[in-house]
Amino acid sequence: QVQLVESGGGSAQPGGSLRLSCIDSGSTLNYYGVGWFRQAPGLERESVACINIRDGKTYYSDSVKGRFTISRDSESKTVYLQMNSLKPEDTATYYCAPRCNPGGPLGQGTQVTVSS
Repeated sequence: QVQLVESGGGSAQPGGSLRLSCIDSGSTLNYYGVGWFRQAPGLERESVACINIRDGKTYYSDSVKGRFTISRDSESKTVYLQMNSLKPEDTATYYCAPRCNPGGPLGQGTQVTVSS
């Protein structure tokens, strides 16, 4: 059973950095890809980044390209989202899921707040 758990959220100032972790507590990353998504109050769910577990190919939304980096560590069954040059508009609850499209169920997520 696939069970991904997010962690690493918190508060940061504009221009700061945070690293989110998505740990697979069930299988061994045995699916096509892992995506990070975010949703802010009143806004639609947004795809942020996705990584192909097997070949490492990545996808980023235009809003985070050049600032965020998604990576995987198969040994620890973890997918990371390194977030640099954070902006207030990055404030949202961030979720990971074993797919690259934003539809479908999500877990509890981890809150990221960017403010001065």
